[in-house]
Amino acid sequence: MENQNLLILFIAITSAAVVIQAGILVAMYLAVRKSTAKMEALSEEVKNKALPAIEGANALVTNLRPRLEAIAENVSQSSTVVREQLQQLDITMREILDRTKLQVIRADEMVGRALDKVEETTHVVQRTVASPIRQVSGIMQGVSAGFEYFMHRRRRQGDGMGVPQDEMFI
Repeated sequence: MENQNLLILFIAITSAAVVIQAGILVAMYLAVRKSTAKMEALSEEVKNKALPAIEGANALVTNLRPRLEAIAENVSQSSTVVREQLQQLDITMREILDRTKLQVIRADEMVGRALDKVEETTHVVQRTVASPIRQVSGIMQGVSAGFEYFMHRRRRQGDGMGVPQDEMFI
């Protein structure tokens, strides 16, 4: 009997476990059904709101694609033209700088030669004009000093005193 009691107890426990499992399955079914309803409502909302916006964006991109490609092509061509113009400008500026350097070198050489000529001319003038003028001036000063001495001596002899008048006031 004991075995029978144990068997009944095991059958009762197993039946309770099956009933509990059935309850859990029903609860899971109801939760899944509720989640499915929410997902369907959300899906409908996405269809109603998001899909038109996505379709509009797709249509906009489709319409703008040729224009964007044309703009990209124009930008590419413009950058090529600008690059070529900048290269040409660079070449021109280098030529201008080279010519300017050459002209500065020429001007420097001309100024140097002119200064050399001025210096040479100054030396020639000094040798040919200033030196003779100094010599003539020295001779003239000597003659003048001689005349003064001679005239002064004559005056002394004419006074008869032999003492210059300047010395009488001392």
